[in-house]
Amino acid sequence: MSTEVELIELKESLIELQSQLAFQEDTIQALNEVVTRQQRQINNLQEMWENQKQQVEKLSHSMEKDNEVEKPPHY
Repeated sequence: MSTEVELIELKESLIELQSQLAFQEDTIQALNEVVTRQQRQINNLQEMWENQKQQVEKLSHSMEKDNEVEKPPHY
């Protein structure tokens, strides 16, 4: 009878471990989806930042040229 009880306990332990594994797999999948979405957002933000940086550089160069032209002739 002791062997039957041990076998039942082992089966219950195995079922519990399988349940925990399934839960962990679901959690990993959900986390992976979050990380993937965040990486896309980071990529988009980097692209937007690069575009803004280029616009600021263009404006800066344009302002420098305007300042050179606006100087009075006696300078």
